[in-house]
Amino acid sequence: MKTASIIIFLSIVLSIHFFVNFYIYQRGMQWLENTTTLKSTFRILMIVLFLAYPAGRFLEKIWYAPPATTLHWIGAFWFAGMLYFTLSLITVDLIRLLNWIFHFLPSKGSAAYDQLKTITGIIIFSGVLLTILIGFLNAWHPKINQQTINIHKNAGSMQSLKIVAASDIHLGTIIGPRKTSKLVETINSLHPDIILLAGDVVDEDVQPVIKQNLGKNLLELKAPMGVYASTGNHEYIGGVERAVEYLIDHGITVLRDSSITINDSFIIAAREDRDKNRTNNQRKNLEELLGNLDHSKPIILLDHQPYNLDDATNAGVDLQISGHTHHGQLWPFGYITKKIFEVSRGYKQKGNSHFIVSTGFGTWGPPIRTGNRPEILEINLNFVGEVNE
Repeated sequence: MKTASIIIFLSIVLSIHFFVNFYIYQRGMQWLENTTTLKSTFRILMIVLFLAYPAGRFLEKIWYAPPATTLHWIGAFWFAGMLYFTLSLITVDLIRLLNWIFHFLPSKGSAAYDQLKTITGIIIFSGVLLTILIGFLNAWHPKINQQTINIHKNAGSMQSLKIVAASDIHLGTIIGPRKTSKLVETINSLHPDIILLAGDVVDEDVQPVIKQNLGKNLLELKAPMGVYASTGNHEYIGGVERAVEYLIDHGITVLRDSSITINDSFIIAAREDRDKNRTNNQRKNLEELLGNLDHSKPIILLDHQPYNLDDATNAGVDLQISGHTHHGQLWPFGYITKKIFEVSRGYKQKGNSHFIVSTGFGTWGPPIRTGNRPEILEINLNFVGEVNE
């Protein structure tokens, strides 16, 4: 990503971060207008919450220790708090606007108004805390999403193949040893023939992964045909070369605009993430990547971001596994990802090509999922030969 693009992106993000926090602060101070002591406490709390995430991420780069990771965790939870406090307060402000027109609420300054104001604040605060708690617990309980697909090609002597796949693991401070161990145990319990990881294995900077020795867990992944991964946008954000090197050193074969034929039966190909195009190099198009392959064999493609699905269909891909969307991760963002992507989550067939987009195993930003559950994919492929015309 070029320096100018990074500066513009960070400026936009930090501006939004500031104005959202300022809006919550202003509305909170209005709610506490008659309680001087609580207003001072609230002011300090908002400053801490506002600074926690950027301060934590900055400190982690120079001093990976409990103070830095604690700030990171606080800031990550506060991202969800920002969203749901903002949605709640906007709803209240819309009701106040309607009241300005239709006058259906008690008059300001009356005892009934003060009581309604207090109750509303308690409901909002309690509701947001409950939402965050439920979303946190939900993020810790991935489901197994099973899919059976018939591929109309021969795969040598193989009749079937069990793939266990995961995307968007986001190894780092938030997805640490416990969650990584859960991932490995769950994948191994499904007894896969092959394991595929569709990008964003690492959450940006690889340093927290190294400090927590998460590679120790990755080395325990077991599949007779191996473990393969593609890059995702977060590997590029944090430094793709270091991330890839770490994964390779811990038992994962990372395919970067390359392919491999497994047991002379089927092909695994993987694209570099499309964020590579933000660097000085371009990723290969599908014709370059797949053009010289033996298309009589089943072709399985890892492509982290599920854009331009027709390209994969036209290129003769039999199965594409993607992630990236998280299907929004936090409600109501799933409605947005459904508009952006042809498939935001789940399965779709186009022609002879099958597409699966995973909601992902881990989380980015807040360790919370309110829009969907995290998942691991269990894909059972049946090779049924060519279709008789």
